[in-house]
Amino acid sequence: MNVLVLGAYGLIGREIASELVRSGHQVTGLARDASRGRALLPGIAWIGADIAKLTEPDLWRPHLAGIDAVVNAAGALQSGGRDDLKRLQRDAVVALVRAMELGTGDEPGQPATGRSGIAPSLRKFVQISAPGADPAAPTEFMATKGAADEALRASHLDWTILKPGLVIAPTAYGGTALIRMLAAFPLVQPVALAQTRIATVDVAEVGRAVARALADQSLSRRSYDLVETDPPTLLEIVLAFRRWLGFPAPALVVATPAWLVAPVSALADLAGRLGWRPPLRSTAMRVLAGGVVGDPAPWQTATGENCAPLAATLARLPATRQERVFARLELAFPLLLVMLALFWIASGTIGLWQREAAMAVLADAMPARSAAAAVVGGALLDLGLGFGMLIARWHRWALVGSIALSLAYLALGTLLTPALWADPLGPFAKVVPVIGLALALLARGDER
Repeated sequence: MNVLVLGAYGLIGREIASELVRSGHQVTGLARDASRGRALLPGIAWIGADIAKLTEPDLWRPHLAGIDAVVNAAGALQSGGRDDLKRLQRDAVVALVRAMELGTGDEPGQPATGRSGIAPSLRKFVQISAPGADPAAPTEFMATKGAADEALRASHLDWTILKPGLVIAPTAYGGTALIRMLAAFPLVQPVALAQTRIATVDVAEVGRAVARALADQSLSRRSYDLVETDPPTLLEIVLAFRRWLGFPAPALVVATPAWLVAPVSALADLAGRLGWRPPLRSTAMRVLAGGVVGDPAPWQTATGENCAPLAATLARLPATRQERVFARLELAFPLLLVMLALFWIASGTIGLWQREAAMAVLADAMPARSAAAAVVGGALLDLGLGFGMLIARWHRWALVGSIALSLAYLALGTLLTPALWADPLGPFAKVVPVIGLALALLARGDER
């Protein structure tokens, strides 16, 4: 079949697309950035589209031409600067289901016209949902997933809903990145909600389950939880990852007090509104507080397969130096980025506040008007770079700009005020490690 995979370069979607290729299917991936998709998975076709904008059936039809089955692996944890869960996880999926029904004639009284190239045989839809998804759920994530599931159940399509627990993958993102970050804490092991039960699943098992759902008609029009039989606690998961990564056992396990969770989540939510996707946002904490558990029995009965326990999943995955570097860097990244941003914001603020003193430094090198323009202009640039670093969409450009501006300051300063190189407070010398920090943050790369 030619299978359309939504969110095909995400943590789950990438494994699904690869497994379907291995199973002999043709795969077309749909994601926001087709060029990034082609770089990550060059062996499949790509469509570049923002799923959250495809909220009408007519908008889906061009993307369904020549497609035999659809797998929805797109999703996000919480609405923010980059994500609108109601549109992404509910409205777009409802519109897609409607487009498939209209195009295939699966509604009573509808002819199988195959409009816009939609094949009348396009009926198969595999939905990646989550244990506990329900339209009445208290979190937007679970409610929107549940609403999409209900739209599928009410449709005339040939659907299967798979609900994986915490997905463990070689790629680290979202919850799996959070676990790695927690496991990288030096000396002590802080953890909140330590006794909450979290059922895990190997991402490879999710990929195989999708391939099986497409091939096995007996799995149609059913929902299945993909979870291990005996869920570990969150503390057990973090300690297991710590051992897997090769970090020393903690000298002390510190239970994070409940009063600290809310302000940390509030800061994470603020970062979310700036376009970041920190794993400690309030939705994640509310989902974790309720536990991530499901019923593995229906899948076991239908397929004769059990999802592997966490220990077996980790044994399959490599724990290399790259994993340890990632865990440590992700733990430090927010602090380093905020420190650098505050440096530039403070530099700009002090420049405006003390502009007369700054102009005096340049008095011998240029006219007073030019010195004033240089001081005020430089301060405004500093402020722009500092605030730009805090916005996800602009932070890489701001980092590049900070490096360029630092080099410009050093070059012009050397030309106009070379004596500052010998200043006992080292104003020029201290710019060099600022450049190094910006380079290090750039090397961290994108989230995915």
